Amino acid sequence: MGGIIEEIRIALHAIWTRRWLGLAVAWAVCIAGWLVVSQMPSKYESHARVFVQLNNVLPAGVDPSQASDAARDVDTVRQTLTSAVSLEKVVRGTDLAQTVSSDRDVADRVGSLQNAIKIVAQQDNLFEITTTAATPRLATQITQKLIDLFVETNLSEDRTQSSQAITFLDGQLDALGRKLQDAEGKRADFQNRYLGALPGTGSIADRIGAARTQMSQVDGDLAAAQSSLAAISGQMAGTQRSVPGGGGIAPGVGPARARLALVQGQLADARARGFTDSHPDVVALKQQLAQAQAAARSEPAATGADGSVPNPAYLSLQAMLADKQSAVAALQMRKRQLQGDLDLLNSKLAGDPEVAAEQGDIDRNYDVLKQQYDQLLAQREQVKLRSSAQSQTDAVKFSVIDPPTMPRTPTAPNRPLLLTGVLLAGLGAGIGAAFAIGRVQATFATAQRLEKATGIGVIGSIGEMVTRAQEERRRRQLTWFAGGAAGLAVAYVALLGVEMLQRGMAA
Repeated sequence: MGGIIEEIRIALHAIWTRRWLGLAVAWAVCIAGWLVVSQMPSKYESHARVFVQLNNVLPAGVDPSQASDAARDVDTVRQTLTSAVSLEKVVRGTDLAQTVSSDRDVADRVGSLQNAIKIVAQQDNLFEITTTAATPRLATQITQKLIDLFVETNLSEDRTQSSQAITFLDGQLDALGRKLQDAEGKRADFQNRYLGALPGTGSIADRIGAARTQMSQVDGDLAAAQSSLAAISGQMAGTQRSVPGGGGIAPGVGPARARLALVQGQLADARARGFTDSHPDVVALKQQLAQAQAAARSEPAATGADGSVPNPAYLSLQAMLADKQSAVAALQMRKRQLQGDLDLLNSKLAGDPEVAAEQGDIDRNYDVLKQQYDQLLAQREQVKLRSSAQSQTDAVKFSVIDPPTMPRTPTAPNRPLLLTGVLLAGLGAGIGAAFAIGRVQATFATAQRLEKATGIGVIGSIGEMVTRAQEERRRRQLTWFAGGAAGLAVAYVALLGVEMLQRGMAA
């Protein structure tokens, strides 16, 4: 322990004997460091928070993409707000405009602003804008200008993008519409060349299947009509053409009797089909029959030379026979038409086996173009509806939660801390320099160190004798040293005062 204390005493003695060197080094380091600190530009930060409210202008289900589009637009505005074009507006709209005289100066200011502006998206649609500038006023101006651009850019770009989207969709619809018309023309031409009057829709195989199905149905109807025609012919063979005239109802060739014969024929046809007396059609025919009988009684009868009159049952069967014959003829004609179309198509298919593949390509191309056209048309209508709603109301509203702050103190550099650090570094450098010189120079502070270094025994030591003049001179030197050390402290305090004064003036 005694050795450590002795070493400390020796080190302090070496430093004290070279105190002027240490003081000079401390002054040199402090002056250099304080000069560097004073040249550091001050940086002030202004903060603001903006709340973005997304309003659903249209009812739910009309435009489900509106909220997501608005959120995406706000994020796009946030990213483009720090672009060169936006920052150029900031430069020309703040005090930075006084520091530029050419486009090159504007570009330099824009480049520095890109690193000085931060826009951070927080929760609940909050955006924090942080601006760093050389003065508090400039930082506040830049932040306020960014807020103005934030609102202006979103509102203008929303409508501009909607207009551009409508123009783009109209162009795409025109081009796609022409392609769709070409596809429709090819499809119609193919159908005229190959499908003709075949029933149904779809491919050739579908059309052929539908035609065969319809032909089977026609065959069934034709068989039923021919059977019904044969039955009516049989009934006519066993029915007299005329009956003797008499009182009561005497049907003849007048309108009322013709009507009566027609109703009787319809009633007979209904019963031939198996309809019962309670069937609604039979009930209605009975009512018509009663009315026709009443009208026939009041109509004069037309009789033949032998006093006979036409048989109403035979007349009714004759009318039914004509109907059945026309129905059979129509069904036979329809069958011949279907058979002819099928034969013609089969002959064409035999001559060109690639027809089915060609129709598949034409139909697929048409279906794809039609689907794309319908989708684009729906998208254009949605964009038009959203654009119309945005032209009357704002889909995105902005509220300034925290206005731009006016900074009171610079955020960087921390000059009081740096000035203190430079002072401590200067003192440490001065003490270190004095100690190092003391270690380098071959002097011995005690007799023991001399004896240890030379290996020769030291008999004793003689103390220094100081005269009055020397003592007076040393006192003056100590005063000067204290003044130099005090001047270092005064300079430190003065620099702190200047810093506080500059902060007050900047604020």
